[in-house]
Amino acid sequence: MITWFDALLVTVWAVLTALGARRGLAGLAWGAGGVLICWLANRAGQSAGGWPLALGAALVLGLALSVGLRRLVLTQAGPTPRWHAGAGAAGGLLLGGVLVATLTLGFPLGVRVGAQGRTGVYPSADLPAPLHTAVRRSMFREGLMGVWNASPALRTLLVPDRR
Repeated sequence: MITWFDALLVTVWAVLTALGARRGLAGLAWGAGGVLICWLANRAGQSAGGWPLALGAALVLGLALSVGLRRLVLTQAGPTPRWHAGAGAAGGLLLGGVLVATLTLGFPLGVRVGAQGRTGVYPSADLPAPLHTAVRRSMFREGLMGVWNASPALRTLLVPDRR
């Protein structure tokens, strides 16, 4: 069943896809560069200095990406080809997918103690009841639960604080 949380995530994803399509080729570079910056910042935060280093890396790399895109992507005098919008939409779709996945998996974990010992429960039962119910029943959450056992690179991108 689709919850209000799923509807919110689909809206966020659609908005980022539309923004990428509107920017054309710059949208493709923006989306792919944004995902790369997120991964690099998360990796820096894991390996060296924690969240201050990750925040600093994200700010510096984001500024470099925006300045680089401003200089590299030239404005054409005539109408832009249609495929530019498609390429930009792909970049927005990529960045939107990463944002939706991190929003879906970013809630706290709970711990359940039972006969088998301690097990992790996602999301934590400590969340407010309407939010807990919406996230627990979310189609996105069900589809993304495999990330916990995915490759280290994907876990670094989507759930960097949980190794």
